[in-house]
Amino acid sequence: MAIVVTGASGVLGRMIVDRLIARGVSGDDILATGRDRHRLSSAGALGARTVIGTYDEPESLDPLLGSGDTLMFISSSEVGKRHQQHQNVVEAAKRAGVGRIVYTSAPHVDASTLPMAPEHWDTENMITASGIPFTILRNNWYTENEASLLPGVERTNELLTGWNEGRIASASRIDYAEGAAAVLTGDGHENAIYEFSGDTAWDGIELAQAFTAILGRTILYHHRTSDEQEVDLLAQQVPPERIQARIAIDTAIARGDLADANPTLSRLIGRPTTPLLEGLKAALEHPAAS
Repeated sequence: MAIVVTGASGVLGRMIVDRLIARGVSGDDILATGRDRHRLSSAGALGARTVIGTYDEPESLDPLLGSGDTLMFISSSEVGKRHQQHQNVVEAAKRAGVGRIVYTSAPHVDASTLPMAPEHWDTENMITASGIPFTILRNNWYTENEASLLPGVERTNELLTGWNEGRIASASRIDYAEGAAAVLTGDGHENAIYEFSGDTAWDGIELAQAFTAILGRTILYHHRTSDEQEVDLLAQQVPPERIQARIAIDTAIARGDLADANPTLSRLIGRPTTPLLEGLKAALEHPAAS
């Protein structure tokens, strides 16, 4: 029996492989799968077995899974295509008779207004209906997401978002990877749903303060209305579909959809989650790892 990690050509997948090996799992017992052979090689360098497999091709998934295997199912990054892709994975798991599915979902998907929530909720329902024992990891925001804001902040000395006073209980990818590894190697997680987040939630003012510390000059936070955001993003030549997604996410943040600071993740990994400033610095110093 193996731990099969899908999406292992991505950063989170590679980190999960790394954390599994750090917890004493033999590389021979880890099968890392993904669609990018070059990026998948980094998981192989850690000692795991590797093989190409994609969510779009059901026939590529069947040889990867065996009876009793644990499937670390990392959600697809292709928003809008997840229903069919994830259905392919769950159906392959049923055919193989895997022992458990561990799935990376999104926070409070049963009530969230985040635009990605419906696809995750749909997938959770597929998994629970499959009859396969499961553990759902509802990962909150990734601190590394905010590193992408730095170029604009550095240029203008302003942080402009639509969050208003909304708060974000983010954690770093390494925290979520460690949490997944703890669940994969520990007992008592069958048919559990965990809300994973950072220990504390921060707001736009606190993010501006973190950027101030990083840049060594004062960064001010300003809330933008949806209409103001649209004008700003159009001026930056952001594609219209990305503009609407960005506004929808910011609106959900303003409503509090990412504000739940839950202690479950830090309890499972046995340490505090990575603080905002520390996580941002790590992402900026090692962008390929974030």
